[in-house]
Amino acid sequence: MRAIADLRKDYTRESLSEKDVSSNAIRQFDKWWSEAVAASIDEVTAMTLATSSPDGVPSARIVLLKGYDDRGFTFFTNYKSYKGRQLEENPRACLVFFWKELERQVRITGVVEKVSEEESREYFNRRPLGSRLAALASPQSEVIDNREWLEKKVEQLSVKFKEDAVPKPEYWGGYRVKPISIEFWQGRPNRLHDRLQYTLDENGGWKIERLAP
Repeated sequence: MRAIADLRKDYTRESLSEKDVSSNAIRQFDKWWSEAVAASIDEVTAMTLATSSPDGVPSARIVLLKGYDDRGFTFFTNYKSYKGRQLEENPRACLVFFWKELERQVRITGVVEKVSEEESREYFNRRPLGSRLAALASPQSEVIDNREWLEKKVEQLSVKFKEDAVPKPEYWGGYRVKPISIEFWQGRPNRLHDRLQYTLDENGGWKIERLAP
């Protein structure tokens, strides 16, 4: 068996140069996002969400991007979940996309706010029936007796509610990560990776700096 330390891959696909990128971080994300979608990357919306308690205890998990614009990057969850509780106490987060097929990462650091109730309801009502029932049934992050308990609760709710009448729980909705900095990482040979960091200035513009790999 090969030693873990000997497992490695050299990145050779692309480069990332200051002269080729947009002056606006969101427009640069637009470009990379379009290329990631065109590349048919599996689970292209998957991103690591890192949060922290007020005393610095970190937590990370994979969530799915559900939208982005100049205001920030949006995902949905149970507000009473562990991540929801951490974001209530410390509304800062980091998102990381890793698109291995393109040998790229994007790291987004920012402050977090809840999206409007209207936006949360609109998205919830577009979800498949099973996902809506699951949001009602699951006390996310809490200890439960077994899977049978959860499946029985979903079954009970499916009898109680018709498909068009599944209500959005008041404790469920969206968060928007409003970026303060966005780093674009392109893998390069010999670990000399390209890293360009955009930092939001006080006038709403973006400062671009190259980081050492």
